[in-house]
Amino acid sequence: MAKRIKEKAIARAENADKRPRAKVSYVGVSPSKVKLVLDLIRGQKAEVAVAMVAGMNNASAPAIKKLIESAMANAENKGFDKSELYIAEIYVTPGPTMKRRNIRGRGRMDVMIKRSSHITVILDQVKE
Repeated sequence: MAKRIKEKAIARAENADKRPRAKVSYVGVSPSKVKLVLDLIRGQKAEVAVAMVAGMNNASAPAIKKLIESAMANAENKGFDKSELYIAEIYVTPGPTMKRRNIRGRGRMDVMIKRSSHITVILDQVKE
C-alpha cells in the first residue's frame, strides 16, 4: 500500500507545474475592483506590468505590484531570465466577507459587507 502512495507522489511531482508563481491572500479590496486592474496587465511582460500598475490610482494596485515583483523574484531563484518573463495567468478569487452592523434611522439596521480577495499570478518565459 505504501509503495503505491509513494509512486503517486512521485508522479504528481513530475507532472506539477514548474512555472514561477506567487499568491497573496486576504487583500482588503473587492474582487470586482481587483479584476479591473488584472484585465489590463494580463499577457504583458512582467516588467511592463509592474510599471503600469505603479502608475495606477487603484486600491489594489500596491498589492498587485508587490505580488508581481515577488513572482519575478521566485522566477530568478528558479533560474529564469528576468527580461523574458510575461504574465501567463493572473486571476482573483473571492476571499471571506466580513459583515458589520450599520445602525440606521427608525430603529433599523443595515449590513456593511467588506469583501476580500485572493490574487494569484503565474509567470512564464516568452517562447520564440
